[in-house]
Amino acid sequence: MALGASHRLQDGIEAVETMTRFALAVLALASGVYTYLGVRSILDGSATAVFFAALIYSSAVSVAIYAFWSYMARFYPHVTGTAGRGAMIGVMALGCAMIIAMSSWLNAAALAGSAALEQHLAETLEDYTADLDKAHQNALAAQSLLPDIQRTQERFQRLADQERETGALTGTTGAGSVVQLLSQMAAQLTELENGITASRERVTTLFDDGRKRLETMRTLVSAPGAIDPRADQFSAEVVALSGVITSLQQTSIAPSVKRAAEDLSLGFIAPIADGDAPDLANRQDRVMETIRSSVAAQSKVLSTAADEILAREPVADRRFVPLSSAEAVLRYASDFIPSWAGAISIDLLPAVLVFMLSIVHAALRRQEETLPFAQRITAAELLDAMAVQQALARSGVDIEAIVRAEVLADRSGDAVDLNEAGATEPTNITSLDIASKGPPRAPRAGTPA
Repeated sequence: MALGASHRLQDGIEAVETMTRFALAVLALASGVYTYLGVRSILDGSATAVFFAALIYSSAVSVAIYAFWSYMARFYPHVTGTAGRGAMIGVMALGCAMIIAMSSWLNAAALAGSAALEQHLAETLEDYTADLDKAHQNALAAQSLLPDIQRTQERFQRLADQERETGALTGTTGAGSVVQLLSQMAAQLTELENGITASRERVTTLFDDGRKRLETMRTLVSAPGAIDPRADQFSAEVVALSGVITSLQQTSIAPSVKRAAEDLSLGFIAPIADGDAPDLANRQDRVMETIRSSVAAQSKVLSTAADEILAREPVADRRFVPLSSAEAVLRYASDFIPSWAGAISIDLLPAVLVFMLSIVHAALRRQEETLPFAQRITAAELLDAMAVQQALARSGVDIEAIVRAEVLADRSGDAVDLNEAGATEPTNITSLDIASKGPPRAPRAGTPA
């Protein structure tokens, strides 16, 4: 049973030798092809120079992979010692790391380079979308002050009209100093309102332009066709969009609102009471003082609101960095694990064949060790043993007498003298074990893959 199994294992090793070499060659060639595609994506220069450089590099990779795994398949299964096997595993680990460094990441770039670049463009699009929205919100923040400014302006204008028509504040009708002051404050607030309204129109125009840029970028990300021309056009759109975002930040009316709010109080110029009667002039002075207090309070409210708007975090400067397909695959490796697994498997699959051969050779050695010597001896070893027997016979050594003497010696514990056992000529051979143990057997050379 053991002899038949041993022969079947040996026959199997010999049968798969050609297939193993063919498999190594195909895997090395496939790795070289994808390495060539990956190298072309990262090289710059003329088309001829890039072609030959990529071809030479991929050819070197294919030869290196085939040679490395051929050596491992030939030697690793026959190294049986613990130290030797550990050293071979260390060499295999080092070789696998070098193969991944020089080939696998380029294979991944060839397999998923376009998808990785699209991923890069998509994430960049999301970032710039967020930047445009933030810049738009910051630019429109001052618009929230517009209702308060309008109410204050309307109040001052209404009081001026009432004072002119009914004398609601001083008790005397006419366009005096109080009406003049109220009209002055209403005019300043109207000017500020007009500035905010004009700013809103400018912000709306810029935001619409930015949305059109984003729509074009979104189309480029999802459009079919080669990725490189789309990436170039995407870069041009990014530059234009960055200009729109910068303009939005500079269009904010908040600094102007703050300056106008301070001018309401600091630039307050009260006219001299122009009443003919002392009592009327006194009433006008008291009303103008009340207006001053109201203007100061309104100025403080607007200034505080403007400070809150100015305290908002501005949009950070963002620079779009174009990537090659290989760089994109490395940056977004976690998103393309299947592609990485396939690229690495092409290069490291021969390790499975090496370990499989090692297991078969180990099983073959174990089965041969359990066989009797007569079944383990090879034809060459048998011929060597017969030559030794003939040489001893010519020397007058009686092999049968030696065997009988050795058996008796084993029982008694005495040494065997070959000359006394039947040798007609002196010999320095003290003992033989041909019949029972056989001559030392040379290691059987396994068939390498």
